[in-house]
Amino acid sequence: MFDKIIYGSRKYYAWVIFLLLVMGVGFVLYLYQLQEGLGVTGMSRDVSWGFYIAQFTFLVGVAASGLMVVLPYYLHDYKAFGKITILGEFLAVGSVLMCMTFIFVDMGKPERVMNVILHPTPNSIMFWDMTVLSVYLLLNLVIAFPMVAAEKKGLPPPYWYLKPIIYLSIAWAPLIHTVTAFLYAGLPGRHLWLTAIMAARFLASAFAAGPALLIILYLILTRVTNWTAGDKPLRKIAQIVVYAMIANMFFLGLEFFTAFYSKIPGHTHSLSYMFGIHGEMNWLVPFMWASVIIGLGSIVFMLFPQVRNNNKTLVLGCIGIFVACWIDKGLGLIVGGFIPNPLNYVREYTPTLVELGISAAIFALGALVITVLYKMVAGVREEAEA
Repeated sequence: MFDKIIYGSRKYYAWVIFLLLVMGVGFVLYLYQLQEGLGVTGMSRDVSWGFYIAQFTFLVGVAASGLMVVLPYYLHDYKAFGKITILGEFLAVGSVLMCMTFIFVDMGKPERVMNVILHPTPNSIMFWDMTVLSVYLLLNLVIAFPMVAAEKKGLPPPYWYLKPIIYLSIAWAPLIHTVTAFLYAGLPGRHLWLTAIMAARFLASAFAAGPALLIILYLILTRVTNWTAGDKPLRKIAQIVVYAMIANMFFLGLEFFTAFYSKIPGHTHSLSYMFGIHGEMNWLVPFMWASVIIGLGSIVFMLFPQVRNNNKTLVLGCIGIFVACWIDKGLGLIVGGFIPNPLNYVREYTPTLVELGISAAIFALGALVITVLYKMVAGVREEAEA
C-alpha cells in the first residue's frame, strides 16, 4: 500500500517538491536560530512563549478533533462516518507531529527535550502533556495502518484487537487538549489563563476548527482523486462544527462578563490589551476583532441548511471558522496571557521572520505527512472500488 505514496501525477510531485523546499528553507533558518539563540525571535524575558507555542496549542486541538468522527462511528454506530474516520485519524497524526516539532524548535537547546524522558517529574504538567501526546500519536498509528492494510487486502478490519485500542483513543483524545489547557490554567500569575473553563474553551474551539479543517481536506481530496465517501458525512460534521463554534463564542463571552462585570484589574488588563478596549492599540487588536467578527459571521452563515448543503459555500464557512479559531488560539491566547506582565508592564511581542519561516516549514512538514497518508488511503480505496 505504500506504493500509492510514491506514484502520482505531476501536480502531486509539484506539491511535494514545494513542501520540501519550504521545509528546506525553514531548516536553514532553524540552524541560524540554533547558532544565534532564541534572541533572533521576538520573545523576551517577559514574553517567554510566542508564536511557536501558540501554534502548538492550536494544533493540539486539531489533533483532538478526530474524536468528532471516530466517536459517532464506533460508539453510536453512525455508518455515514465509516469511510472518513481514517482521515480524522491521519489528520491527528500530522497534527501531533507538528505539535512536537513546535516544542522542539521552541527549546533553546533541543537536547533538553531528553530531560523530560531521562528525568521525569510527575508533578509537572509538561511531563504529562508530553506523555498524552506521545500515546495519542501511537494510538492513531496503531489504529490507522492496520485498517488501510485490511482494505488493501479486501478484508474486514481486525476489530478483534483494534476495538479496545479505538475505545482507548476515544477517551484519550479530549485528554490531550485538557492537559494542555492545564498548562495555562495552573499559572496563577497569568489572569487571562486563570479560569476554570480554560479546558472547556480549548475543547470547544478544537471541535470547531478541527472538523472544519477535515471537511476542507476531504473536499480537496475528492477533487484531486476519484474517491469519495458521499456528502452525507459532510452535512453531519458541518452541524457539529456550528454547534462547537457557538459554544466556543459563548465561552469567550463568559470570559468578558466575568472580567468586566467584576472589574478585577488583573482579569481585564489582557482582554483590554488584546481588543484595544481602553484605547490600547497594537498589532494584535485588528486580528482579535477580526476573529470575533469572522467567527460570529461564520456561525450565522453556517446555520442555514442551504449553506451546509452546498460544498462551495460550506468550504467558505469552514475556512471562516478555522481562521477565527486560529487567530484566537494561534495568536491571541498565548501573547495576551503574557501582556501585560504581572507587574502591569507592557513589553510588546511581534514574531520575527525567523519564527514565521520556521513555522511555515513545520506546517509544510505536517502538510506533507497528511498529503502522503491521504494519498495512500485514496489510492487503496480507488483500487478496491475498481
